[in-house]
Amino acid sequence: MRTDKMKEAKIRAGHYCAYRERTQQEVRDKLYDLGLHREEVEEVLTELISEGYVNEERFAKAYAGGKFRLKKWGRNKIIHELERRHITSYCIDKAMEEIPEEDYLQVLRELIDKKLAQTHGNPYIVKNKVARFMIGKGFEPEIVWRELNRKS
Repeated sequence: MRTDKMKEAKIRAGHYCAYRERTQQEVRDKLYDLGLHREEVEEVLTELISEGYVNEERFAKAYAGGKFRLKKWGRNKIIHELERRHITSYCIDKAMEEIPEEDYLQVLRELIDKKLAQTHGNPYIVKNKVARFMIGKGFEPEIVWRELNRKS
């Protein structure tokens, strides 16, 4: 039997999900904040999923695309952040398919060029600094070094 509290929580959670894509865990936490108990939370969450308010694959694709285009993160960092949000490996794989390889390499090359122009000193030290920076942004070390070695 549904209580008024559950109906109100579902409406509020629906608005919460409509604002931007959310993970199941984010919605679950929100429902707990609204005062629901475990069984109620899972029931409301199941309804939100079945009605399309919550979709982790859609969240993962939007998250990966946004972080890549806006923040210029590499795959490793995006994957790590999705795993931290308890996204399934299936959804993560689907999200990674959203980043075209050509675009990925183009962004990597642009970032390397920009960082090389900003960094001065011994060429070996500069190359290592740029590589560390790129790896820290989540780009794969082997790809970073391959692109850096093409520059010299």
